[in-house]
Amino acid sequence: MAFHEIRFPDNISRGARGGPERRTQIVELASGDEERNASWANSRRRYDVAYGIRRGDDLAAVVAFFEARNGRLHGFRFKDWGDFKSCLPSGTPSHSDQVIGTGDGSTTGFQLAKNYVSGAQTWTRAITKPVAGSLRIGFDGTELVSGWSVDTTTGGVTFISAPGTGATVSAGFEFDVPVRFDTDVLDVTHDLERLGSITSIPLLEIRR
Repeated sequence: MAFHEIRFPDNISRGARGGPERRTQIVELASGDEERNASWANSRRRYDVAYGIRRGDDLAAVVAFFEARNGRLHGFRFKDWGDFKSCLPSGTPSHSDQVIGTGDGSTTGFQLAKNYVSGAQTWTRAITKPVAGSLRIGFDGTELVSGWSVDTTTGGVTFISAPGTGATVSAGFEFDVPVRFDTDVLDVTHDLERLGSITSIPLLEIRR
């Protein structure tokens, strides 16, 4: 299998449904109390893009995209319109949006990440598919316009010189979700106008 660095059509993904999924085991005790255990440390996203098909041309584009990925075999990029920036969806990414590490004087590589904060709790999500040209890097609160590079296929940021000990490294960016089709069959229904429709086209986030 391989990963194709191509994004699913934006005009169709904009009408998709889906979001994060977690796996929790719940055991009900004889007393009626519960014990809850998280099976997954990280969430996994699921989507259904069938809701974004509005025209016959959209259907044709999805079929072509599906065939080119060999069904479930190859992964691809997907824009989650509800969560595709380091900032709020209404904002513009800034170099200070997300803290991605602290310098120690020797480390030159850092992984892009997004922190989800609610109250005293924080969950950190590794970002592996940043959008080319969208990345901004901060160093102790000041934007750094050079001296670094980013791998848009992994989300790794590399500095020419290692940030000094205690230096805060931050980033702002747009990003895609690495996904694959979660079906090897497209069940197309042809209506009277021959536009066609598909009941469900599930996508599943790829986690490595």
